[in-house]
Amino acid sequence: MEERPQPVRFPASPIPKNPLGDGRYIRTAAALIIGDEILNGKTLDRNSHYFAKYCFENGIDLKRIEVIADDENEIIEASRRMVRNYDFVITSGGIGPTHDDITYASLAKSFSQPLAHHSDTLERMYAMSRHRKWATLEQTPEQREAMQRMGLFPADAEVLFVGEDIWVPVVRLEGKLCIFPGIPGLFQRMLNALTPYLPLPPKSQRPLRIQVFTSRPESMIAPYLTSLQARLKPHGIQVGSYPVLGEGVFVSLIGRDLAGSANVNGVTRDRDNSGTGGNRLWLAEVAREVEEAIGGRVVSDEEVARKKSGEPLPEVKPQTNMKEKL
Repeated sequence: MEERPQPVRFPASPIPKNPLGDGRYIRTAAALIIGDEILNGKTLDRNSHYFAKYCFENGIDLKRIEVIADDENEIIEASRRMVRNYDFVITSGGIGPTHDDITYASLAKSFSQPLAHHSDTLERMYAMSRHRKWATLEQTPEQREAMQRMGLFPADAEVLFVGEDIWVPVVRLEGKLCIFPGIPGLFQRMLNALTPYLPLPPKSQRPLRIQVFTSRPESMIAPYLTSLQARLKPHGIQVGSYPVLGEGVFVSLIGRDLAGSANVNGVTRDRDNSGTGGNRLWLAEVAREVEEAIGGRVVSDEEVARKKSGEPLPEVKPQTNMKEKL
């Protein structure tokens, strides 16, 4: 029986200093999805959706997602603008060995850097590929050059090896822009592994999301939601309405449990147990008000997923009076 090769392992990069400066953390983010195959419908973009979930779970406000072609001028314009406007920018796609993989070269021009082969990346790439069947084939100079393009980076970039079993690094420019591959599985693994290298917001800054489902039509609950958003906006709480055709509406509440003044514009509040003597606006209490007002109930993420897949939810029962419940 042929002996299987042992998996190759490499040391991950040490955690560097905070690229944004001591005491600062990421507040805003943007995603730049690069690829003609996305724009012509050949490939479904899964990476921006995964990145959006990652940002939400880590308290980052994702401000923008753009999909652009494999075009040098578009990459240069968009990358400069995003780095100027946001704390954390990712690119996805265009870092392979073929003629249309121009992300590294375009970003080098964008930030006025020459290109240079990164020896450590090339060593890891060859070590990871030497056991593959095609590795025994003799390469032409053109094939070798194409392979080495995957280790040809902007010369002054920060190169972060985020996983012991991943030879592809996250290349970071300007302390903000991180370059990722377009392959969804690899993108997700590398983004998750990058977490320790990012100055993420403290856990207290991460938002909560509560969803209430009602079988009433959106037009019936629209006036209430309009007034609710006006009351909650000063507290940083977002109200969203998402209808399911022929079924009802999901009302989404996104925010944080915020300490505030005694006057919270009529929104249900509770005492703050922090010892400060103030009042705290609890998102769960707001959700209870919404349940009563729209004849709905709070649903779990699992129930939301089932509903989106076409499965029925349990019947929504009318809520009892809030005063009786409290």
